[in-house]
Amino acid sequence: MLEFIWLIVAFPFAGFIILILTGSRLSRRGISVVGTGSVGLAAIIAILTGINFIISPPPGDAYTQPLWTWLAVGGFSPLVSLYLDALSVVMVLVVAIVGFFILLYSAEHMAREAGMRRFFAYMDLFVGSMLVLVMADNLLLLYLGWEGVGLCSYLLIGFWYDDPANIKAANKAFIVTRIGDTAFAIGLLLLFVHLNTLSIQGIIKAAPWQWTEGSNIAFWAALLLLGGAVGKSAQLPLQTWLPDAMAGPTPVSALIHAATMVTAGVYLIARMHVIFQLAPLVQGFVAVIGAATLLLAAGSAIAQWDIKRVLAYSTISQIGYMFLALGVGAWSAAIFHFMTHAFFKALLFLGAGVVIAGLGGEHDIYKMGGLRREMPVTFWTFLIGAASLAALPLITAGFYSKDLILFAAWTSERGSSWLWAAGSIGAFLTGLYAFRLVFLVFFGKAVTPVNDRPGPAITIPLVTLAGLSLMSGFVQMPLVIAPVTVFSDFMSRSLPEMSMLHVSFKVDLFLFLAAALISPAGVFAAWWLYIDASRHVTDFTEKPAGALIHRLSFDGWGFDLLYDAVFVRPFVWAARVNRGDFVDLFYRGVAWFSSRLSLSLARTQSGMVRQYALGVAMGAVIALGLVLVL
Repeated sequence: MLEFIWLIVAFPFAGFIILILTGSRLSRRGISVVGTGSVGLAAIIAILTGINFIISPPPGDAYTQPLWTWLAVGGFSPLVSLYLDALSVVMVLVVAIVGFFILLYSAEHMAREAGMRRFFAYMDLFVGSMLVLVMADNLLLLYLGWEGVGLCSYLLIGFWYDDPANIKAANKAFIVTRIGDTAFAIGLLLLFVHLNTLSIQGIIKAAPWQWTEGSNIAFWAALLLLGGAVGKSAQLPLQTWLPDAMAGPTPVSALIHAATMVTAGVYLIARMHVIFQLAPLVQGFVAVIGAATLLLAAGSAIAQWDIKRVLAYSTISQIGYMFLALGVGAWSAAIFHFMTHAFFKALLFLGAGVVIAGLGGEHDIYKMGGLRREMPVTFWTFLIGAASLAALPLITAGFYSKDLILFAAWTSERGSSWLWAAGSIGAFLTGLYAFRLVFLVFFGKAVTPVNDRPGPAITIPLVTLAGLSLMSGFVQMPLVIAPVTVFSDFMSRSLPEMSMLHVSFKVDLFLFLAAALISPAGVFAAWWLYIDASRHVTDFTEKPAGALIHRLSFDGWGFDLLYDAVFVRPFVWAARVNRGDFVDLFYRGVAWFSSRLSLSLARTQSGMVRQYALGVAMGAVIALGLVLVL
């Protein structure tokens, strides 16, 4: 079965090509069948391959499938080659399965859109590029998929290009992520120059032999890779593009935020874990960046009124948890949270899309309310997604993955009580903003009437993802409940196990009880603030200090204003001053001199043979004189 893994990548690209080449000959139903079916076939192959990989692991717990030689320049001959191990199996399964359900949802959600064929073509290309990224055997092919998802995000965020605001959001996403992509590209060059290979497995084997822990080369290589990961995964300080990415259709938001683009940075760090282990200072940066990001983004989520922007800041915060886990060496915990997050965040975005469509395009959560009776299926599935996001104990997948991260933040050799405290405060804030959404959207009095309800193509993905948001966490459970370590055992085939300093039953019990109480406390705070005593929120925001904090939180703590003042405005000013482009002055001067010289020489073309003969004679005399003198 493993020899068919190329089909996992081929099917989405085939769907993209068919949709591009068929023009307007396909009906709307045909477009949705091709767009959804191609990713569905990839998901089926991925599931069958994953089962085969788990039941009958290949030799060395990894399988490589070379397809063809990409290019051959000197001694550099990178292959288009696919690689499958435990890490890529999990990534492929999540990307393909979640991508399929998002596209199935899109078949109904986007049915009346004018650019339906273009939408499905971009989505298929998006999924295919992400699959290339996570299955690439070398960093050059990985970078191709990396840039592919960046291109597709630009196209999809600006899908409704008639609105200039959408184009601005797409440009912002493209430009900000270019910063990280440039760092990543320089990191690839550095690795190739010093290790003479871009094969991922070759780098993992060669780096520990050639570099010592803490060496300068390892430091810079890890730092450049981190720069790429920070840009793609919207972590500090390059997180500003993601909230604006909500300009695209809701299925795009679900795909970008749940299973594809923003998790690419998490995958890159996990895949290149050896480089980060050789640069412990940079790995510490990963943990600190994750902790700071999860707190700041959670604080911003509380202040948003747009339902999709709440979820966007939530994504930034939850990826911060993944970075925190990677930074403390809990590689499996980061991938575990990636998996559960993909399920419940896709569910929340799709549920938000149902609410927005049902209310005629309304995004303001303060203009919603009372929808639990009008939209019962959406309510219960959204409630499950919010509960998993908030990590309600015992019953949700999000609890088990987040508990594992908090456990690692305390007990890991690279962890600390400060990192655990940051993660715990973030868990409280997550429960607060997640159920603020639930209470304001689905409880209270109805404000906007419901004029549209979902059909089966939308209901099936919601119910399925709700089930996964509940059940997927039981593959890894705290030892105080049950010794279930299926996920970490599987991931240990390709990722190192975490080094722990202080572990005992008392520590386990304390950390478990703390995690089990913090999230419900956030839920209770949301109920008290927005249901029982909502006047306190109003009173706080009307005070000068409260208004300032609320404004800073709503504006993402001023990062956009800072970057606008430090980078954007000076650049625009310099561009206006340099409208003529001073670099071109030299070349314009060369062109002017050449044209003048040409005009001068043109005067010698008189058409008089005697003058030509005289010129030849004079030239001969001058040449002969030079020979005699020299």
